[in-house]
Amino acid sequence: MATQENILGRIREALRLPAAVPGQLHGDHSPAPTDAAAFRKYLPKTGADFEANCQLFAANAAGLKADFVRLPDFAAATAAVKEIARRESWRRLATHRCAATDAVCQNLGLDLLYTDQPCPTADLEKCEAGLSACEALIGQTGSVLITSRSCGGRALSVLPPHHVVVATPEQLLPDLPAAFAHIRQKYQANFPSCISFITGPSRTGDIERILVLGAHGPKKLTILLVG
Repeated sequence: MATQENILGRIREALRLPAAVPGQLHGDHSPAPTDAAAFRKYLPKTGADFEANCQLFAANAAGLKADFVRLPDFAAATAAVKEIARRESWRRLATHRCAATDAVCQNLGLDLLYTDQPCPTADLEKCEAGLSACEALIGQTGSVLITSRSCGGRALSVLPPHHVVVATPEQLLPDLPAAFAHIRQKYQANFPSCISFITGPSRTGDIERILVLGAHGPKKLTILLVG
């Protein structure tokens, strides 16, 4: 009881004092910055142009154990997905309707499940892979930005063991501030219910600090940059 009373006594004492305004705890500070330029000096450097940011994204993706492939057109993207499907013995692919995914999925020769139409979760669980569009690729972190509204819902990027992302060059953004600015500009005050940054395949190192891929989501992540 002595330990319990000691803890509760400290909590009661702390509650008597008003909480400090964030950023003002150690004397006078300037207000927290609200523009992206003020944050960029604290973030990792990005490339000066598209090619530099593409190389940065490729390096970060490789470090995260994600596969990043540049392809000249959607015909090449379809051929690449066909080869992965053959190698991994896919029978069914989950996807959604949009210009990029439709262009890749034509003539795949696979049974397609569309997650932007009503579909049982049990059917999605039977898909060996999911193919989705994205909102953006972030060169600074090697992340894929997706939302539930334009990337096939919430489960498509999580449930199938292999997630394939299709992106186009204009979607490659240099850094996180640019990604958040893109979302604000596109959706204004009507944000999607789910916004996610996918940074490599799902992983955990909780048990004996041994890295295990696919613990809470896809074991493989493939990113196709088309064009």
